Amino acid sequence: MNPDISTNVGPISLERPTMLASGILGISLEVFARLYKEGAGALVTKSLSKEPWEGYPNPTVIGVKSGYLNAVGLSNPGAAYFAKMISSNNAIPIVVSLVGSVPEDFTFMIKQFENVKVLAYELNLSCPHVEKVGLEVGDDPELVIKIVREVKKASAVPVMAKVGLGSSDYLKTVQASCDAGIDAITAINTVRAMAIDVETTRPALSHKIGGLSGTPIKPIAVRCVYEISSKFDIPIIGCGGVSSWDDAVEFILAGASAVQVGSAVADKWTGVFSEINGGISRYMERKGFQKIGDMVGIAKKS
Repeated sequence: MNPDISTNVGPISLERPTMLASGILGISLEVFARLYKEGAGALVTKSLSKEPWEGYPNPTVIGVKSGYLNAVGLSNPGAAYFAKMISSNNAIPIVVSLVGSVPEDFTFMIKQFENVKVLAYELNLSCPHVEKVGLEVGDDPELVIKIVREVKKASAVPVMAKVGLGSSDYLKTVQASCDAGIDAITAINTVRAMAIDVETTRPALSHKIGGLSGTPIKPIAVRCVYEISSKFDIPIIGCGGVSSWDDAVEFILAGASAVQVGSAVADKWTGVFSEINGGISRYMERKGFQKIGDMVGIAKKS
């Protein structure tokens, strides 16, 4: 019998354990359809705000050794406009990423998607380079509780919280999210970092500070998934440096039920999803695992 690579992240059911991470190709229903066809189990949108955001001027993304550094500034067309863009969706599992400063921002945005088919919402509590949102929200446990509670009241679909490494203990953000009834945790976001151009002697990004993604942050992300899984009874999606099947399996063994793929799409394009899925299936067959759930968190038992 072939292994079953479908998976459940709490109340969220996925045909495949690989998802498109937020911020990567996340603004087109046509692109979503292509990625889903080519192996992504679900597609996470760019983070959307209450009003359109222009973002930062170029340069906003640069390559660094084995990874990327970005400070795009959460540029997006706004929740209402984006809801219209995907209003015809009836088959693609879309997770809508939301970013805001107060509970009312999030409940307003959810209202825009009332008549749009979405799989879940992912609350961006961890963007490292935009003021008054992201990490600044995630670092305030009381605000996190208020936001999650209000979103859960307003939402008809599951809600996830994406956490990252800020100025305070990220596990406090997880605890606050769990206390407020979150359905799952995504860990982690990009890591606050910067690069300096030695020729111009100036910071390489226009915003100076950005978020590091890709292979360099994978060991950090795996550690965070392992810690969350060890301390909380909450479904987890691993994110950060997944570019191959063994990266994905490492996250699953640490406690994740699914993974998100971001920077690797820039390197390997759309084929990365089927490549990872196929590798996971072959690994499961070789090791005798029948389903993803058989592997989740078993590294904690060794």
